[in-house]
Order: sequence, then C-alpha cells, then structure tokens
Amino acid sequence: MASELEPEVQALDRSLLECSAEETAGKWLQATDLTREVYQHLAHYVPKIYCRGPNPFPQKEDMLAHQVLLGPMEWYLCGEDPELGFSKLEQTNKPSHLCGRVFKVGEPTYSCRDCAVDPTCVLCMECFLGSIHRDHRYRMTTSGGGGFCDCGDTEAWKEGPYCQKHELNTYETEEEEDPLVHLSEDVIARTYNIFAIMFRYAVEILTWEKESELPPDLEMIEKSDTYYCMLFNDEVHTYEQVIYTLQKAVNCTQKEAIGFATTVDRDGRRSVRYGEFQYCEQAKSIIVRNTSRQTKPLKVQVMHSSIVAHQNFGLKLLSWLGSIIGYSDGLRRILCQVGLQEGPDGENSSLVDRLMLSDSKLWKGARSVYHQLFMSSLLMDLKYKKLFAVRFAKNYERLQSDYVTDDHDREFSIADFSVQIFTVPSLARMLITEENLMTTIIKTFMDHLRHRDVQGRFQFERYTALQAFKFRRVQSLILDLKYVLISKPTEWSDGLRQKFLEGFDAFLELLKCMQGMDPITRQVGQHIEMEPEWEAAFTLQMKLTHVISMIQDWCALDEKVLIEAYKKCLAVLMQCHGGFTDGEQPVTLSICGHSVETIRYCVSKEKVSIHLPVSRLLAGLHVLLSKSEVAYKFPELLPLSELSPPMLIEHPLRCLVLCAQVHAGMWRRNGFSLVNQIYYYHNVKCRREMFDKDIVMLQTGVSMMDPNHFLMIMLSRFELYQIFSTPDYGKKISSETPHKDLVQQNNTLIEEMLYLIIMLVGERFIPGVGQVNATDEIKREIIHQLSIKPMAHSELVKSLPEDENKETGMESVIEAVAHFKKPGLTGRGMYELKPECAKEFNLYFYHFSRAEQSKAEEAQRKLKRQNKEDTALPPPVLPPFCPLFASLVNILQSDVMLLIMRTVLQWTVEHSGHIWSESMLQRVLHLIGMALQEEKQHLENVMEEHVITFTFTQKISKPGEAPNNSPSILAMLETLQNAPYLEVHKDMIKWILKTFSAVKKLRESSSTSPVAEAEGTVMEESSRDKDKAERKRKAEIARLRREKIMAQMSEMQRHFIDENKELFQQTLELDSSISAVLDNGPVVSDMTLTALGPAQTRVPEQRQCVTCILCQEEQEVNAESKAMVLAAFVQRSTVLSKDRSKFIQDPENYDPLFMHPDLSCGIHTGSCGHIMHAHCWQRYFDSVQAKEQRRQQRLRLHTSYDVENGEFLCPLCECLSNTVIPLLLPPRNVFHGYCLIEEFRKYG
Repeated sequence: MASELEPEVQALDRSLLECSAEETAGKWLQATDLTREVYQHLAHYVPKIYCRGPNPFPQKEDMLAHQVLLGPMEWYLCGEDPELGFSKLEQTNKPSHLCGRVFKVGEPTYSCRDCAVDPTCVLCMECFLGSIHRDHRYRMTTSGGGGFCDCGDTEAWKEGPYCQKHELNTYETEEEEDPLVHLSEDVIARTYNIFAIMFRYAVEILTWEKESELPPDLEMIEKSDTYYCMLFNDEVHTYEQVIYTLQKAVNCTQKEAIGFATTVDRDGRRSVRYGEFQYCEQAKSIIVRNTSRQTKPLKVQVMHSSIVAHQNFGLKLLSWLGSIIGYSDGLRRILCQVGLQEGPDGENSSLVDRLMLSDSKLWKGARSVYHQLFMSSLLMDLKYKKLFAVRFAKNYERLQSDYVTDDHDREFSIADFSVQIFTVPSLARMLITEENLMTTIIKTFMDHLRHRDVQGRFQFERYTALQAFKFRRVQSLILDLKYVLISKPTEWSDGLRQKFLEGFDAFLELLKCMQGMDPITRQVGQHIEMEPEWEAAFTLQMKLTHVISMIQDWCALDEKVLIEAYKKCLAVLMQCHGGFTDGEQPVTLSICGHSVETIRYCVSKEKVSIHLPVSRLLAGLHVLLSKSEVAYKFPELLPLSELSPPMLIEHPLRCLVLCAQVHAGMWRRNGFSLVNQIYYYHNVKCRREMFDKDIVMLQTGVSMMDPNHFLMIMLSRFELYQIFSTPDYGKKISSETPHKDLVQQNNTLIEEMLYLIIMLVGERFIPGVGQVNATDEIKREIIHQLSIKPMAHSELVKSLPEDENKETGMESVIEAVAHFKKPGLTGRGMYELKPECAKEFNLYFYHFSRAEQSKAEEAQRKLKRQNKEDTALPPPVLPPFCPLFASLVNILQSDVMLLIMRTVLQWTVEHSGHIWSESMLQRVLHLIGMALQEEKQHLENVMEEHVITFTFTQKISKPGEAPNNSPSILAMLETLQNAPYLEVHKDMIKWILKTFSAVKKLRESSSTSPVAEAEGTVMEESSRDKDKAERKRKAEIARLRREKIMAQMSEMQRHFIDENKELFQQTLELDSSISAVLDNGPVVSDMTLTALGPAQTRVPEQRQCVTCILCQEEQEVNAESKAMVLAAFVQRSTVLSKDRSKFIQDPENYDPLFMHPDLSCGIHTGSCGHIMHAHCWQRYFDSVQAKEQRRQQRLRLHTSYDVENGEFLCPLCECLSNTVIPLLLPPRNVFHGYCLIEEFRKYG
C-alpha cells in the first residue's frame, strides 16, 4: 500500500512546498473574517501533511507543517520576516528573573535544606552551581518530570533566591511592570487574533470526542475513506499482555508488537492498523475480546485519518505556542489572557478550563504537551498565575474526582499542578481566604470515603481490589492539604482566621470519622479465622500525621485561633464520647480511704480501638495552651472548668492497657494484624501523633484530678484493682495453687502499669509539658539512641522522627552530645555518646522498644563496670513541669502509689512463689528514685515564703497502717539491701538509701517551712523507734535463716562426698599432681626440659571455654566434649604461587597436606572465627537447604550464596562460608593423649 501512495505523496509534497507563507499571511491580513480563513487553510492542508499512510514520517511532517501551517502564522504575527521580527522582540524584551526550566524525567534537582521554604522548592543544576546554596546543606534528587526550577521565586527561598545568572534581572522586580508596553499596538492586536484562533482550534480538536466526524468548520469537501485503529495506554494491562494481543490482532511480528507497545506506553496512544473502516474495526474487536477476560479491556478507537491528522497538528501547535512566547514576556501575557478569557457559555468556558476538565479523557502525550504549555505561560506570569490558581481551586473537586476514576499516574494528571500552586505561600493563603480551599480539599477527600459503620466511622474491612486502588489515589488529597499548610502565616487577617477555623471544623469531621474506627475485641478460645483489614486505617493515619502537626503549628501562631480551635476540638470529643457507651455501668472503687466513681469497663472483654485522633489533637492543643501561656493569660476564655478529666483519660488509657495486655500475651489469638498495629503505634513514623499524644493526654488528666482517683481508675482498667485492694493478696496466692500463666500475666500487667506511671512522671521533654525547648527534646532522643550503641549518621537519622520538611534537627545538636569517630580502612564513621551525657540516661525512656531497653541497660552497666563505678542506673534529674502540669508530680506521693510500692516491696521481702518479679521491683525502685530526686529539687529550688508540700521522705519512713502494720518502705529497702537473691539491684537500693539520707539532711538544714519541719520531726522520731525495732527483728530472722541454710548445705556436701568417695579421691590426686607440676616445674633449675619428641615435658595447658553461637551453650574444649567447628570459606588462590603455569599431574594421588609453591594455584581457607557445635551447625545447614528446596522456583530471589554448591552464611555475622573447620586441642595435648594410648598398649 505504501508503494501505491508514493507518487501521490511526492506530488503533494511539491504542491505543498510551493505554498508561500508570506502570501498566505498577506491574505489573512486582508481578510474580514480571519477565523474562517485560517480554518479553511487548516482544513485544506493539515490532512495532506499529517497521517498519509500506515507509517508516519515525523521529521518530514514537521518540516512541511512549519512551511505551510506555522510559517504563515509567524509572518502574520510579526508583520515581517519572522527571523527579523522575533529577534527584535527578544531585544526589546527584558529577560525574566524566573528560571522556569521544566525538568525532564531523571534530571537532577537540588533543594537547600537551610534556605528552602519547603522540600518542593528545587533548583536545576545550572542555577544551583551558580547560587549560594551550593555551600549549604542540600538534598539532591532526580525529577520524575513535570516540575520546574524555582530560581528567582522570592517566596520559595528564605535567602539567596537568585543565582548569578538570574540576579542580573532583579531590577525588574522592584516595580511590577506591564510587559505589553514593550510591544506595538499592531503586534498586540495581531498576536491576540492569531493566539485566540490557534489556541481555540487546538483545544477544540484535542477535546473532540467523535471518531469519524470533524467539527463543521474543519470538514473537507473531498473526504477520504481511510481510518486508523488507535490503541490507547492504560496502567492496568502489562507489556506482555499488550504484545501478545497485538500479535494476534494485527498479524505483526513480536519485534513490531514491542515497538507498538513501547510507543503506546510513552506517548499514550499509537495507530496499530491503517486502512478502511471494516479492516480497522476487525483489529479493534480482537483487541477488546482478548483483553476483557479478567479486567476492563484496552481502550481502542477506530478514528478517521483526518481527525488524527488535526489532533497531531493540535499538539504541534501547542508546542509552537510554548516556543513563541519564549521570545517576549508580552507574548506570554497575551496567551495567558486568551487562555483565561471567559467564553460565551459563562463559568468554566475558558480555554484553560476546558483543557483542565477534559484532562482525564486525553491521552498521555496530549496531557504532557499542554501541561508544559501551562508551566511556561500561566505559571511564569505572576499576575496570571494567581488567576489560574483561582480557576484551579474552583474546579478542584471535579479535577480530583476525574483523577480518582482515571488510571494514569499522578504525574500525568492536571491534579499534579497542586504542588506548583499550593506551595506558594501567598497563593495558598489567598485560596484559603477567598476560595475556602482548606474546607474544599477535606470535603472532597471525605466524599470519596463513603464506607461508614453505624456510628459513622470509616470502615475499611472487606475492601475489594478496586476500592483499595481508589483509596491509594484518594490519598493524594492529603498531600494537597499538606502543601497548603506547609508554609505558616506570619500575619493573620480576620478572613484568614475565619476560613482556617472553617477548615478546622471540616478537619475535625474527618477525625471524628476516624475516632474509634477498626475496633477490636479479644479473641477467646479459638484463634481468629481471617485477619481483619488494618493497613488502610494506619496508612490514613500515617498520611495525616504531618497534617495534624501542621494544623497545631498554625493554631500556635495566633491566640484567638488557638482558643477557638481548643473549644471546637473539645466539643467534638464530647460528641464522640456520647456515642461510645459500650454498655458501661457505674461502679465505685475504694482504696486507702479514697473513693472514686467510674464505669465498669474491661479492655479484655469489650471493644477497644487504637485510633483516637480527636483525643490526641486535643492533647496537642492543650500543650500549646501551656507553651504559649494562653492558659494563664485568658483563663476566662477557655472551657477548662467544663473539662472532665476521667473522660479525657478514658480512651487513651484503654489503648495503653491494650498494648500492655498484648505484651502480656492475652491477645495471641487475635493474630498478627493486632501485633502489627501495636508495632506501628510505637513506630517512629506514627508515634508523635499516636503514642506520644496518649501519654500527654493522660498527663493532662492526672494534672487536673486527684492522683489517688487516677491510680484507682488505672488499676481498674489494667484489671489489677482486686490484687491491690485485697489485704495479704500475696499470702493468699502463695497458699493456693494458682494457674502459672495467670500469675505471669498479672505480673506483666503490673510491670506495664508501673512503666506507664514512670512515663507519666518522667516524660516532660515536650515543650509545654516541661520547661524545655525543641532542642532539648531532640538531644534527649539522640542521647538515648546512642546509649544503646554507637551509630552511623544514616542509622541515627532513621531512628528520629521527621517533620513535614523531612528534617530531624539532628545536625544542630549532635556535636553537643556525641563525638564522631572516623572510619578506618573499612566500615563506617560512628557517633559515640559523650561521657558527660551518660548521666541523662533514663532506663525507662518511653521510645525504647523492649529489645532496645535491654541492650541499653546492658551497655550502660558494662560502661559503669569499666569505669569501676557501681552499676546502679538511677533516674536522671528532670526539668520542672510547666505550671499547667505542675501538680502531676503528686502522683508519686499519693496514698495509692505508696500502697502499690509497699505491696510490691512486701512481696519481694517475703520472696514466696511467683507473685513478684525482678522487673516489677526494678520499676518500683526507679519510681522511688524519681520521687527522691523530685523532693531534692523542690528543697533546692524552694523560695523562702513557700511551704514544701512534696514530703515523700516522710511518707516512706512511716510504717503501714492497721490492720496489717506492715513495715515502712524505708525499712523494707534496708532489709532488701542484704538479700542474696537481689544481687543485681543492690547498687540501686544503696543509691536510694544514700539519696534518702541526703534529702533528709537537706530538709533538716532547710528553714523554709518550720511548721512542716516540726511536725515532720515528731513523726520521724516515732517512726525511727519503730523502724529500729523492726530492723532488729528482721535481722534476727535473717540470721537464723542463714544458719539453717548453711547447715543444710554442709549436710548435702558431706552426703555427696560419702556417695562419691572414689571420684573425690581421683579429683584430689589430679589436683595434687597438677599443683606439683605448677609448683615444681618452673622453680627446679637443674631439671632437663624437653620441648619436642617422645620425651617431651608435659606442661599444663590453660583451659579453653567457648560458646556455641547457635545454642549459646558454653563448654570446655577437650577430647571428651562435643565436637566444635568454625564457619570457614575454602577457595582457590594464586597469591603464593611462583609458577602459575604448573598444574598437578595426578591430583588423585597428590598429598594435599604438602602443596608445592610452584603450582598454578593453591588453597586459601578463611574463617570469621565464630564457633558452633558440629551437630548444631549440621541442623542449621540442613534447615537452610530444606528452606531453599521448599521455595518455588519463580519466587526465588537472587542471593549472595549458592546453597546447591554447599554455601551458607555464618548464622551470626552472615559471612559467606562453604565448609567448617574442626576446633582442635593444641598439638601438645593431642601428643600426650597419643603417648598415653601407646603406654596402655605396651602394658595391655
């Protein structure tokens, strides 16, 4: 067919080349109806230039299009030869101070971490190298395509907005000048005419939906009967599916099908067949049939060749407009006017609106072309950028809906322009104020999440693949909200306040739908059958984390906004609590003469949710009230009197109890979904707006209520109330035979509850909770991470939370707390904690995982042993609380807290059964230490006129009340100091007693509170007498007990020796012979010592003990013990070869123990030195092989070792190995053993 068309095409080419652009432009200048003339010209020539056969010739088409179609437009626009006209425009044009370079896919971009307003502000390489930012901290990334360079944009940079190239043009920015003044009126009129016609033509033809008819203005008199079968791209079908389908549909080779598929993926569409209608329709039906079995079919259209021709030229035209406006800012301004001018149909009738609203219907190539035109025109003109932003905001809801239903990636959607508009601070504030953008984004987001439960909460369970796909696309709206809020306002207008608070209302509605979502109930009896959907809810929480933080930052900047936001959030929380009844019944709790009314609620039986964003937002705002001192300035404007502390703490407390119960193993039957939720709840990505805020909310509640009441409610929620309200619970349990698992479970819950109290009192490094700043907070995080082990920069950054600008703040404080140890020849540089910072270590730091806490404790104790200090890890000195949280410390000296401490210490003293644990005692000791530190600080910092109300030392000196008459806490500590079963905690108890004495002396020397002191002295004297008698009684009991135990041990030893007389005699003889050799050997100078041979002198060898890295069993290396091996790697080596051309002639009979150095290669054996039992290694190696065989071939990933060749990784260091080396005794021992055998043979 191509050969038949060739003469015709050549004849056409000659006639087209004879067409004069100057003459055509002259006709247009004389025309009364320019639009009609231009359309007739296009209708006649476009089909003759484009799409003249199955295989287009782009270069030839472009040349003819420029000669016949674009040339006349350039002549018309300039009124003279375009080369001269455009050069004149360039000369009169003042170059822009904006760079505006549009990035290609994979192009490097640079963002200054010190000066960029947000991470989306980037520079191209040329501008970056010519700017001051090259000497700053910067981040280098590769562009996904579509963005542009922000050089010259003063709103994008805190300093240094211009590079050296664009700084020359900054004089323009001093006074905004209309770029049209540099153009003559004739040029303006002609440009306006031609731009209006050509832009309208391009938009009309690209958005044209009919497949076989052209718009009336472009219809030809003689219409050919040729069509294209046009295949469109989608993101559903794979390359393989498309290639296979095309081979069947159009009978092409695989190579041709690959070419088609590649073009479709790159440009968005490609013609796969050319000819008559039926011929193309046949290919279409085959493609649809073959791709519609499992998913929606590939989009295919049979289009008339003239429509395809006009659409191809439409794209060419938009690219031409983009290049033309580069000659002059005046031309750019005219194109912007044309694009945004309202049409006759009113709203959304401008050309820009029509293109945006048709975006999802266009193919990828068309989208890319008009997006680039928008970037080089509308976004480069500051006046029209604002007008375009307004149009974008007005159409936001529809554009996002189109994007959600579309299947193309976001970078190919007009919705992606939000990053270019919303990150400009002035535009973002204008759109919030004038277009209520914040509310629009949130409501659009909520409209797409319509699955709700009965209470109106989001429901993600039983999500289909299509719904999950849609949800992933909807998440981009959260990113838009982040862009709008990323730049904080410096000044607030009444309009901005009003619209921000409207947006805050909408955001609260969103959080209200999340409050209590995905509730879970403990599975009892049978394991859960199907894991519930949990990832969607946590994905939503992760995406919103930075948005929630930014909204709080906005509220903190204006006192009026903060007060109103606090009121609104509290009102919504009260609505949420009204809906969560869960059949709760009132109950009264009483301990130590204190009573409190609460609800009967059991976490292990009722529904509980980990998602509580409204509670956590209120906690954040409450901290801001303290930080900004609004709570003290305007208490009358705040609803603090309306707050119900039990209501505030209820749901965060349930969530923390849930975590404790999971740790205690009570929720095992709920599967991995719950384990994963608990993990992310504490994870660095989520904890700032989840776990941390729950702790803050409990701190808020405790600071507003009687600490005794709080502790009783906490005991009830932890299901421990009966244990601590029952007198002599420990003795009752000991006398009974309880279920061991139940006792262990209760012990873990008590440990977790004590840990929570430690966190409530000790975690005061959040600005607003404690008198600290953000630098102190990040310092503390780094100190505790480096307390575990020295860390590399990247490892440390990963363990720290990032803000919305992807910054951790580490660089500003790291030098104050750590030394950098440079790397050696191999390895990485490490940060090591400075010794003076070790005193700030808190064993119960709330961001430690269980494993991290254990490692940190071990590392710190080891460090203290190396420094020859006692191994106690006392609580660090803490900063004071802010006034709003100051009463929180009273929890340490509350009656219920003292009861809990006394009870745990009593169990420890009695040392009976499994009712107590060392971890429980360790936490109580830590709490006592915290209380003593707190009292010490109160005494040191108290003003003369104040009476000290924190009297912990006096309270722990008093014995328990009747009927128990238990000894005082202090007396029990003194008893435990010498307990042999508490060797690990002895140093900590000593430190507590020492600190107690110091605080007592400080109190005695203080003259600040004579009344309190006199009372304390009388009480102290009476308690001292009781304590003395109690200690004497306890000491006598302990002495008798020790004597009894020693007598029992002596009797057992004597009995053992009697039963094993022969063994004992052999041991004595062996010891005497060894001691004789050791004593006499070195001293006797006249004795002949023989080093080698049969008469070799026996020298005692040192005992060698090693530990198996697999089973952790320690054993001595000797002939009778189990065989031990080392992981090793054997390989050929030519390092020591002298003649690499020499080979072993008879390798079978060659002695491998004596390798000649002239061989071409020898054997090199290397080992990492890690030791295992031979049988342990064999089991490990067998499991590695079995695991490899079980895996399906298609699922196997590329690994660094080959199991089939006997390779494996060392279980400890993962060093490549392919054999093991036996761990042998020293040769001397082996020789002696051999000689001994020979002696036996002689006499045998």
